[in-house]
Amino acid sequence: MKLDEQAQAALSYQNYPVPPAIEGVVHQPLKKYRSLEGAFMEHLRLTGGQTEGLPTPFEARQISVSWAVPGRINAFHIHPKRTQDELWCVLQGELLVWLVDVRADSPTRGNRRYFLLSGEAPALLLIPSGVAHGYRAGHRGALLLYVMNDQFNPSDPNEGRLPWDFFGAHLWADDRG
Repeated sequence: MKLDEQAQAALSYQNYPVPPAIEGVVHQPLKKYRSLEGAFMEHLRLTGGQTEGLPTPFEARQISVSWAVPGRINAFHIHPKRTQDELWCVLQGELLVWLVDVRADSPTRGNRRYFLLSGEAPALLLIPSGVAHGYRAGHRGALLLYVMNDQFNPSDPNEGRLPWDFFGAHLWADDRG
């Protein structure tokens, strides 16, 4: 199709590259059963504290909830003092989640990857220790349910923080097409 010169000069094409892997990260969609009366979803099945159905062992030690107001950026944090893997699931709203592998000995060190988590299409996102993680809430905010294999200790918090724009402010920029 022939376009006018001005449109042709400004034209670009969307691309869909395969996102880079980050060792230990698991994204697993959940089944949400819907009806006119509402919906039902299994979050986790546990046997003796061990989570079933994941490709890697995960012992649940604490379950927490976080509410994010619309547009909230909560980034970047890691858990460097003790192993603390997290298993995230958005129940309402949306989160744009960025993960960056900052583990010195990881074969995927430096890899960055984003995930869109939403209550409409719920999924589990397993974030291993040493993978910096942060999120930006969508226009409706978000309700995040997450499970950890370590317990929060307010007298010795394992919450290492990096600046929100440590990996570039462009990660959180609006997509204006």
